[in-house]
Amino acid sequence: MPPQPEALVIGAGPAGLMAAEELAKAGIQTLVLEAKPTVARKFLMAGKSGLNVTKDEDWELFVSRYDAPQLLHILKEFGPQEVQDWCRALGQDVYTGSSGRVFPVAMKASPLLRAWLNRLTAQGVELRTRWRWTGFDGDALTFETPTGPQTLTPRLTILALGGASWSRLGSDGAWVPWLRAKGVQITNWKPANMGFRVDWSPHMTPYFGQPVKGVALIAGPHRERGEFIISTKGLEGGGIYSIYKYLRDAYTLTLDLLPDLTQEEIARRLARMKPGDSTTNRLRKLGLDRTQIALVMEFSRTEPFAQLKHLYIPLKGPRPLDEAISVAGGIAWDALTPDLELKALPNTFACGEMLDWEAPTGGYLLTACWATGRRAGQAAARRIRL
Repeated sequence: MPPQPEALVIGAGPAGLMAAEELAKAGIQTLVLEAKPTVARKFLMAGKSGLNVTKDEDWELFVSRYDAPQLLHILKEFGPQEVQDWCRALGQDVYTGSSGRVFPVAMKASPLLRAWLNRLTAQGVELRTRWRWTGFDGDALTFETPTGPQTLTPRLTILALGGASWSRLGSDGAWVPWLRAKGVQITNWKPANMGFRVDWSPHMTPYFGQPVKGVALIAGPHRERGEFIISTKGLEGGGIYSIYKYLRDAYTLTLDLLPDLTQEEIARRLARMKPGDSTTNRLRKLGLDRTQIALVMEFSRTEPFAQLKHLYIPLKGPRPLDEAISVAGGIAWDALTPDLELKALPNTFACGEMLDWEAPTGGYLLTACWATGRRAGQAAARRIRL
């Protein structure tokens, strides 16, 4: 049997690594176990097209993006400014884009992760990969490892196992029945920041992968300017993610394809066009591009000009949970102390996407993962030092 660690962190994503860093800073022997062959796979995937680490905006607006008020005091201690300072301390300068989104100057996630792992190693954190948690044996934790089954009984454990989306990258929700069996309350998963299914006709095939820009998306009472992508399976992208909660809760989606024009202005422009113009040419002269025109002809062929301000898109429901960028649901806040300790499992803490919260993309997800990992790590360090 391997030596038993003082502190054990299960899961080497952003939340788990942040928890490990706080433990190591307190001088505590810390072992991090990761089921996959390499660490932080979802973090690296999210940073492929530019790692959005946080959002630099008014504080009240920032915290309003989260659906869990319990996060407020945690984010106050490690919010957008602290995230930026933390990145700079790792030698990764950041900049703020016009939308308020904050990125490393290097853009990718890999330079930040390499610098972080080097610092953790220098702090004495031990990291083992291909160690998959398989549940409990009494009070002990059991694992499948490259050398066979192992059992650990650390003084203290921090769980940072992710949610239940992108299972190929490590977040598969397999831990839910083990914690429920120990009396931990866990709310059911729902997809978050996900695409929605649309049954396209063959007419739309040439437009798969094309962006739709400069429109307003309307779901019930909510209206957002944004853009999205037409995919083989439906709609996805930032504009859809900004209103996904309203769409998930059965509101319908309509598009204002000409948000800068009133219906009366559209009518006047149409009246000035040549009577012999085709429908496609008229739509183009109004300012629609070929992809927007394709949507009009897909869903409003019989009345193409009447629906430009409210083109109804018949959604067939959200894409599957495992395709979602993030999830809602997880360990209930009532099951946790303010320090993120599981009430049913003393000396066991949880952080990151395991907890029951959701937020849109745009740096909010990473900030909360880091902030909760930091809170759990600091609380765990205090517990050991008592």
